[in-house]
Amino acid sequence: MKESELERRLVRGVQALGGCAYKFVSPGNVGVPDRLVILPGGRIVFVELKTERGSTSKMQDYQIGKLRGLGAEVRVLRGAVEIAGFLDWCFEVLRGLIR
Repeated sequence: MKESELERRLVRGVQALGGCAYKFVSPGNVGVPDRLVILPGGRIVFVELKTERGSTSKMQDYQIGKLRGLGAEVRVLRGAVEIAGFLDWCFEVLRGLIR
């Protein structure tokens, strides 16, 4: 499955939960995650999407490490199965079962 289809699945799934999945572009900062997911209640997660066989670049690894070092939540999701799992996790967060 192409990365563009994976992005559509993520966006639609987050929207169905009442959240937003903004395309994240930061000029001058190569390698930032693809999406900024904001769930109702203010939970924010940076999401980098990859195909099942995709891997992150060195710049993506650097940016992910930098964000995590600042205390941000960052997920790298590979393929439709991991997107489905992330959406399940989001649902559980919204139900208050996960902090």
